[in-house]
Amino acid sequence: MNRLLVWFGELTTPARLYRRGLWFLLPAAIWILGLLVIPGLSLVALSFAERGPYGEVVWNFSLENYRRLLGYGLFGWSPDTILILLRSLWVAFVTTLICIVLAYPLAFFIASRPPRTRYLWLALVIIPFWTNLVIRTYAWQMLLAPDFPFARLAQALGLLAPDSGLYPSPLAVYIGMITAFLPFVVLPLFSSVERLDWSLVEAAQDLYASRIRTFFQAIWPQTLPGLTVGIILTFIPAMGMFVIPDLLGGAKYLLVGNLIQQQFYASRDWPYGAAVSLGLMVLTLIGLAIYRRRGKDVDLV
Repeated sequence: MNRLLVWFGELTTPARLYRRGLWFLLPAAIWILGLLVIPGLSLVALSFAERGPYGEVVWNFSLENYRRLLGYGLFGWSPDTILILLRSLWVAFVTTLICIVLAYPLAFFIASRPPRTRYLWLALVIIPFWTNLVIRTYAWQMLLAPDFPFARLAQALGLLAPDSGLYPSPLAVYIGMITAFLPFVVLPLFSSVERLDWSLVEAAQDLYASRIRTFFQAIWPQTLPGLTVGIILTFIPAMGMFVIPDLLGGAKYLLVGNLIQQQFYASRDWPYGAAVSLGLMVLTLIGLAIYRRRGKDVDLV
């Protein structure tokens, strides 16, 4: 016979509590199963299939898609796919690094404002989220066009040929990526800066620490939780971004997100697109595993 216990004023048994817990977990389990586990397993199965002559999926088990992912094709080995993956890593790294450099002074500026205006500045940071990413990217196409001030200034300085614009170019891709992901670093970093223990900073200054040493010894460790969240929220989406490189790069600055998009739409090679998607997921999981191993002592709460 199950022993009785009192749970928040209710007389019940452990078995009944266990069943109730399962019912509470069931909606979340169905959600994860339907939107994560089943699509993921389908992607794995699809990556071992073949593309038919008319773009249909032929369910013949093959490792050809992974051979292509490593660069082996009809004409021998080519580094194109690997270069695309490395370029995506580099773009995500540079985007994250510049966002961090810009987010620190912005977070400290907002945190130093009076409480009455502080949240107004935060609202200005959040305002870009009110507009769709595609619309914002098209806006950058206009701002970087030949007739607008940015291009005019570059032409006057001799950095651009007459009647040339800053778009399409790698510079335009970086500008679009940084402006899109900067709020993802500012917001969690601000939450850490707002709770900063300034007595540690004053102690470092009393001990004649330089500004750089004060930052890395007294400020950096305290802001590391927010910074870590910002890095995760920026680097991982930037790895798979395809809208900004496609629109601002003029379809010439190919990243892994664009490669996946092309396979599922223009090329109709779904098996190879699935293999590239899994390769991107593996790279992302490796990065998270490295973070978990080296940054496991960081409190993200």
